[in-house]
Formats: sequence, C-alpha cells, structure tokens
Amino acid sequence: MIKIKKSIGIFLIILLLIVNFNDTFQFIVNFPNELYVLEGEKRILNFNLPFSISAKLEEENKIMQVNGLVQNNYQLNLNEPIKLQTSNTGEIGVQLKLFGVIPIKNMKVKVLPDVKLYPGGQSIGVKLKTEGVIVVGLSEITGEDGKSYCPGLDANVNVGDIIYKINGKRVNTAEDVSRIVNHLTNQPVELNIKRKNRWEKISIKPIKDEVDGQYKIGLWVRDNTAGIGTLTFYHEGSNKYGALGHAITDVTTGIIMPVNDGEIVSAKVGSVLHGEKGKPGEIRGIFYNEDKVIGNIEKNTSQGLYGSTYTKLINNKITKPISIGLQQHIKEGPAKILTTIEGNQVEQFDVEIEKIVPQSKKSEKGMIIQVTDSELLKKTGGIVQGMSGSPIIQNNKLVGAVTHVFVNDPTKGYGIFIEWMLEEANINLTEQ
Repeated sequence: MIKIKKSIGIFLIILLLIVNFNDTFQFIVNFPNELYVLEGEKRILNFNLPFSISAKLEEENKIMQVNGLVQNNYQLNLNEPIKLQTSNTGEIGVQLKLFGVIPIKNMKVKVLPDVKLYPGGQSIGVKLKTEGVIVVGLSEITGEDGKSYCPGLDANVNVGDIIYKINGKRVNTAEDVSRIVNHLTNQPVELNIKRKNRWEKISIKPIKDEVDGQYKIGLWVRDNTAGIGTLTFYHEGSNKYGALGHAITDVTTGIIMPVNDGEIVSAKVGSVLHGEKGKPGEIRGIFYNEDKVIGNIEKNTSQGLYGSTYTKLINNKITKPISIGLQQHIKEGPAKILTTIEGNQVEQFDVEIEKIVPQSKKSEKGMIIQVTDSELLKKTGGIVQGMSGSPIIQNNKLVGAVTHVFVNDPTKGYGIFIEWMLEEANINLTEQ
C-alpha cells in the first residue's frame, strides 16, 4: 500500500513538473472552451508530446472525422499528427482526459458554415442613449447656513457610478433625474447604482440651496453620446451588423456606456487630423441624412457595437459578400483594410499582419497590424481615431477589424478576430 502511494506521489510530482515547464502541454490544458472550425475544413494538429489523451463526445457525432473515423470515443496519441475533417455544421461537447483517466478539459467544438458577410469600411454616425445615467461630476452646494456641502462625496458616490433608480423610480435621462430632484425634501434619497460589476444602494442627504431654496444632491450626470466610427460587416441573412471592434466609453469616466437605445446614421469624412508619434490622429466626420436611420444599437461591448439594420449596408468597393477567416486561418504577412478617409467613398489600403496572438477568450487585441500603404500614410499618418472597425481582409476572407492605434507609432495598431465580433452580434452561425 505504501509503495502504491509512493508511486502515485512520484507520478503526480512528475506531472506537476510537466504542467509547469512544458509550454506545449500548457497549451493542451488551456485549450479553448469553444473551438470554431469551418464546414469541410481539413486540419492537422501536431503536438509532439509523449502522451495520450481520450476524447469523449457528449452527443452523437454527426459533424467531424478524427483520423478518418466517425465515432464518439477516441484514443489519441499526441506523438502523432491528429487529422480532423469536418462534414456538417453543428456543435458538440467534448471531454478530454489525460491517459484516459485525468480530466483536463470540457469544451465545445462548433463547426460553422462558410459564412459570408458584406465587409464594411463605411463611416457611420453613432447616437447612443444610456441605460441609467452616468455620474460624471460632483458639485458643492452652499446651504442655508452659508457653509459648503458636497452630498455626493459625503454619501460615497463616485464619478463613473451608473444610477438606475432614484427613490425606486427608474431613470434613463438627465430630465428623469431633474424631475425627481425638483421635488425633493429634506428626507434622504435612495440611489440604486451599479459600480463596475457591483449593485449597491446609497442613501444621500439633500442640501437646501441658499440661492433658490431648492433641495439638491449635487450630482452631474450624462445620458448620451455621439460620434463617428467605421462599419465592420453587414450580415444579410439576419440584417445584423458589427462596428468599431471596441466599446464606446464615456469621455469623462472611461466606463463602457450601457445601452438603453440608440441608432446609426450615414456619415462622411469632413477632414482628417494627421496622426503623429504621441499624438493620435482623428477622422472628423459629418452626419448626413439623419432623418433616415440605417440601424439601431442593441449592444455596446468591449468587442464593439452591434444591432440590426433597416437597409442593406453594402459599400462601393466590394459589392458581394465574402467568406470569413477564423484566427487559425490568418497568416503573418500582407493584408488589406477597408476604410473611408475622404467623403463617403470606401477605399482599400495595404497593411501587414505582423503578429497573431492566439486567443481562447474574447479580446479586441488579437492581431498587431502595420500600415504599409504609402497613400494612407501620407493622408492620415497611419491608423487614426474613427477608423476603428475598419475590416481586415486577407486572402479574400474577412478576418477581423482594426481596433486601436499605438500611441507612440500611429503606423501600427491592434485588430480583433472576426469570430469574436460574430459571437457578440448574436448571429447563430450554426443555422446559416
């Protein structure tokens, strides 16, 4: 019995050493929770590890072959190439176990159809109304006794808090707040707020202003924003779109603005502020045809802006939909971006994908790209604010979108993978 325990202990120590020092093994353990593969795709996985794993599928396998076999249980030698061949769209759960005994991962394999999207590149005007109101400032009030008070500070209200209710009444606009505040008495006011990811209730004591005799709580709030961005894609089957590739944040607090309502309208470029090292450039756009709203805003997330369109959003450069390319299809090397830097004409420019960062979780920084197009460099200096969302195309596949510029090198920036944007858009790809 002692020998058995000793053997198990030695085995676990060796296993721990492997886990800590073998990068490839770490990759296996940290395999993504969801693996996207295209229908009909052939893939060969080479791990070159002296181990075996078992893969048990949770449902009947109707979507893929592994090493030429269609079954629900596989014993896989990681020293040999593993050949995958997908046949049908769908998704299936997979349990992975080391040596067939030690559980290491539960994951989903999703086989997607050859999804086709209309690439964007058009400038769009964004008008967003918040859910709740954002506290953007605290102010002092001079009370009847001549002393200065700051009710918000005393109640521990923070800039960046989102107020959803005041005394149990829902508020979504600054006018909602004013209507309630104009009828306050000397009784404490209850605020329902969201601070980062926490919900809290705060009691704040109003102060009677010596000037007008009104009770006030000394909070400045914002309920909307507007600006210019770039459309990434339009999906005709669902009439959904994706844009920006990153969140719209409040200019004062930096928090992601929660969406209550919003719309996108047509926009054109009025001028471009040239980007320089340490000083990002900017597209200065103009809204036009504001009476004709082209889509709504349903989501504002770290991965971009999403909603439904009321019309087809097809640019003047690429008038037919193209296939998507998942992150495993992207190669370091030449690519194109579509963007608008003059009027409302979408143009195509050369870039280089310098680095790919494989991701198992959504992030807006999956690629590093560099602008190599001499015309774009001459006119903008590289990537400028307002170009976020510009689609990245490689080998005639839509692979992602521009998200951020490097402040100290405007010729470079980050890009997001297209699958993260499609997921955020709630496009059910398995039913295309």
